[in-house]
Amino acid sequence: MEVRKVGVVGLGTMGAGIAQVCVQAGIETLGREVTNELGEAARDRIDHYLGRGVEKGRLSEDQRAAALERLTTTTRVEDLAACDLVIEAVVEELDVKRALFADLDRLVRPDAVLATNTSALSVTEIAEATDRPERVVGMHFFNPAPVLPLVEVVRTEQSSDEAVETAFVFAERVGKQPIRCADTPGFVVNRILIPLLNDCVRVLDEAGVTPEDLDTAMTAGLNWPIGPCALIDLIGVDVHVHASEALRLALGEARMEPPPRLRQMLEEGRLGRKNGAGFFAYET
Repeated sequence: MEVRKVGVVGLGTMGAGIAQVCVQAGIETLGREVTNELGEAARDRIDHYLGRGVEKGRLSEDQRAAALERLTTTTRVEDLAACDLVIEAVVEELDVKRALFADLDRLVRPDAVLATNTSALSVTEIAEATDRPERVVGMHFFNPAPVLPLVEVVRTEQSSDEAVETAFVFAERVGKQPIRCADTPGFVVNRILIPLLNDCVRVLDEAGVTPEDLDTAMTAGLNWPIGPCALIDLIGVDVHVHASEALRLALGEARMEPPPRLRQMLEEGRLGRKNGAGFFAYET
């Protein structure tokens, strides 16, 4: 199915990034937030990043204006009824996502595809809240969505071929490099990355190394493009801890358990780039 109009539910960091990707690709996009103020803040944030694209010569001013014109925001879930594809990017809580998908299932056309951007929750359990689980897939974008090309297109046992292919082709259309995978805990990247980052953080205390030196070791020694501490700061300590806990619960593997240092950082509110303090300090 050709996607002419896409809905994005939740316009936080990930949702706004996904919406930006869509409007830049020429697709009419409807973003839904719980308040008009949050919707306008997301629109301003998208406009800011489009403006930076103009400054860097990646977009013309006309292209920036045209992209922003394709974005509409709303507080009404009912307004998503005309969308061909709806991508959910709300808080990583299963009950919240299930309630939303139950609402969307009643509102959108029977042939519309519903996608969740979850990074660690079960797509199958989300789909079970609907009467048409065959049209539910995962579309896991990576942060920052306008920059990183990967999208994991996640198939449950009940996902239809049409729904999976619609999501896959759409991801290609908006300039991404999608891969197909089954609905297993952590999908592909997080199943590998989460325990690896947790091991890196444990080394900080066990080897008595600083975050700066650990990142240097991994970038200069293994040619990582970004060090593990800087990466966790970019992901968000809260997001990483939540994903670790979800995978620990699903798999029962000790390496998935978030290290004490990360739990302490979470308690102290040191979340990374999003609030200016994590392993490193940032301007907000």
